Amino acid sequence: MAGPLMKRGVGARYRPMAEINVTPMVDVMLVLLIIFMVAAPMMTSGVPVDLPKTTAQPLNQEQEPLTISVNPEGRIFLQETEVQLENLVQQLQAISQTQQPGQPERRIFVRGDRGISYGRVMEVMGTISAGGFTRVALLAEQANPAGARPAAAPNTGPNTGPNTGPNTGPSGAPPRAPAPAANPPSRGPAPR
Repeated sequence: MAGPLMKRGVGARYRPMAEINVTPMVDVMLVLLIIFMVAAPMMTSGVPVDLPKTTAQPLNQEQEPLTISVNPEGRIFLQETEVQLENLVQQLQAISQTQQPGQPERRIFVRGDRGISYGRVMEVMGTISAGGFTRVALLAEQANPAGARPAAAPNTGPNTGPNTGPNTGPSGAPPRAPAPAANPPSRGPAPR
């Protein structure tokens, strides 16, 4: 690159440099950035207050929810431990007795495999509710976003799905109308 003034040929004609030197501008911007970074925390402190000390538990201290799973064979699991349906309420009550008084009831999530009958999941949820637990929720996977094609359902044979009947097809959807024939039979000349 040339210096600030360039000498052209034999004649002593000088012309000024046409480039902008950005180094001083970057230095100034860096200094301004440091000033704002130091000053910003001082502006957000607000009114200084000496808060009182307390021994109470925080209000939104939510415990981890309990998870009850029903696998494809219909077996029931509390967290990762297999339990019998008859013993489920007793085990849930034993867990709830260990929590501190004054804390809200722990949430219970029920996860049922999509391959089992709806009645088995409802039997588990009904047993939990009959045991006095009110914070029970049924978990499901998030549906496909709009525009995404759903995965193909497994072929379970003709009309063996849960939504089968006289007005539904094998997938539970209404049957499609038959496709029109490629070459319809002619019945004479077309009317004019």
